[in-house]
Amino acid sequence: MKRDASTSYTLGELAERIDARVVGDDTVRVSGLSTLTDAVSTDLAFLANRAYLKYLATTQAGAVLVHPAHGENCPCPRLELENPYLGYAKLSRLFDPLANQASQGVHPTAVVSPEATLGERVEIGAHCVIEAGVHIADDCVIGAGCFIGADTAIGRGSRLHANVTLYHGVIIGERAILHSGCVIGGDGFGFAHDGKGWEKIAQLGGVSLGDDVEVGSCSSIDRGALGDTLIGNGVKIDSQVQIAHNVQVGDHSALAGCVGIAGSTKVGRHCLLGGGVGLSGHLTLTDGVQVTGMSLVTNSILEPGVYSSGTGSMSNSQWRKNAVRFKQLDEIAKRLTRLERDIRDA
Repeated sequence: MKRDASTSYTLGELAERIDARVVGDDTVRVSGLSTLTDAVSTDLAFLANRAYLKYLATTQAGAVLVHPAHGENCPCPRLELENPYLGYAKLSRLFDPLANQASQGVHPTAVVSPEATLGERVEIGAHCVIEAGVHIADDCVIGAGCFIGADTAIGRGSRLHANVTLYHGVIIGERAILHSGCVIGGDGFGFAHDGKGWEKIAQLGGVSLGDDVEVGSCSSIDRGALGDTLIGNGVKIDSQVQIAHNVQVGDHSALAGCVGIAGSTKVGRHCLLGGGVGLSGHLTLTDGVQVTGMSLVTNSILEPGVYSSGTGSMSNSQWRKNAVRFKQLDEIAKRLTRLERDIRDA
């Protein structure tokens, strides 16, 4: 990680920000974050996983963020708190170079409609296109090459990285982060078959993202066919995720890479979808559902909990044998039913 010596904090200052306890010299200054193995004397390292406890005694870090139960062998001053990973997450933003950049204003190559409205301290990068009726609130950053379609609204403090596309009529809440290549508001997959070919259904709805939403690179959120596709507050969406038209995702849910959600499915609040999960259309997942990676969900889930489908990896020879057995399951089940009936009647 590139370190900027001008951005430094004492352990005392950092402890106040995350409500941690300083053990050792609270005037020690750090100017970066790093792992236990890579840290140098100007870094704050963190220990959040017991698997890395073996590296604590030999770390070269200037200080360590650690759980109180694991600080005994720490060779340097430390910040103790119950959730070191959460503390690391909060402190990471202090050292983010993007967060500390001064606003560059509107680049001369940007094309901004005179009918668009820009708030205070808005930055528009090179070669952006901002259409009529767009409203961009205060303190937003629009990266180079972004396209923002007509009548779209972007809330205060949001950041669009380079080459983000927002179609017309999209609503983005406050403090959103949209990464490069993501597309918000493209047409949903709507077609009617006439017996010979496909008749396109115009997608008349929009997309609405709540506050504090993050969308990863090259992810797509389609506009609704009639009503809007709705993404709640605090939702975190990884890269290469596909969310189809009229999907609803509840507050503070998280979708890992390559998740695909078919149209009109409703995902509750605080749900976790692992990488590669697929949800069929017109389903409902209640609040607090976790679906493990590479699972396919074809029925609604109405009880919170952890759900999985599919099988773990194995040797190809074993998989081929199991595949043969899988095709025999229906006949085996019928034979078992007959045997149980015969036993009851005997």
